[in-house]
Amino acid sequence: MVAVAPRAALFLDFDGTLAPIVDDPAAARVLPAARLALARLVPLLGTVAVVSGRPAAFLVDALGIEHLVYAGTYGLERVVDGVVVLDPRVAPWLDAVARIADDAEAALPGLMVERKGRVAVTVHWRTQPDRGPEATAWAEAAASRLGLDALRGRMAVELRPPVPVDKGTTVIDLARDSTVAAFAGDDAGDLPAFAALRASVRSGALEHAVTIGVASDEGPPEVGTADVVVEGPSGLADLLDALADEISGRG
Repeated sequence: MVAVAPRAALFLDFDGTLAPIVDDPAAARVLPAARLALARLVPLLGTVAVVSGRPAAFLVDALGIEHLVYAGTYGLERVVDGVVVLDPRVAPWLDAVARIADDAEAALPGLMVERKGRVAVTVHWRTQPDRGPEATAWAEAAASRLGLDALRGRMAVELRPPVPVDKGTTVIDLARDSTVAAFAGDDAGDLPAFAALRASVRSGALEHAVTIGVASDEGPPEVGTADVVVEGPSGLADLLDALADEISGRG
């Protein structure tokens, strides 16, 4: 990546990767060291993007880095010229998403129901871990009834339109002008990006790819199979800073 920096792409998850996991999603904050390293890398690499399950508007507010690419809700939202743009395929499902958010609040009192803009809804049980089976069963039944997808995450389940977009498809789309790419993530939702980068190398679409696993006690074991594994967001911040040093000639 250092030798071909102008044609290199770096993609990163947000929660558990740039920001520590917290009980209240609204309270998540990017590590200052990670933000500083990202700001250094943006002008050095061809593409630097945050690809997250978070809404794109949240990412802009949380990071506020000029020329950083923001892809929210796994890529169903993109920030274009400062405006959040939705994938047009989600339009027929917006009413169902709004309805399921209301239904979740009524059916699961006491659990956190996170509305991700208009595109998705996540039910969290981190503060009440014993209610995970209840929340999962309800979410899967409700999603089936309304034709939505239910995706498991860290002590959470997300309900979203059945549009074939994930971090893998988004990363490949954003890397189309790159020769090398890397992705850093910590959870099950990041694994499609790992797989997509590896497949792109096999097909010849990319010359080289690096997967970066951000280890934690809660992450799936597959994160540990990444090419590079760091310990938590602080470990990733150190890696990003070292990469910026190397590219800028300070290493």
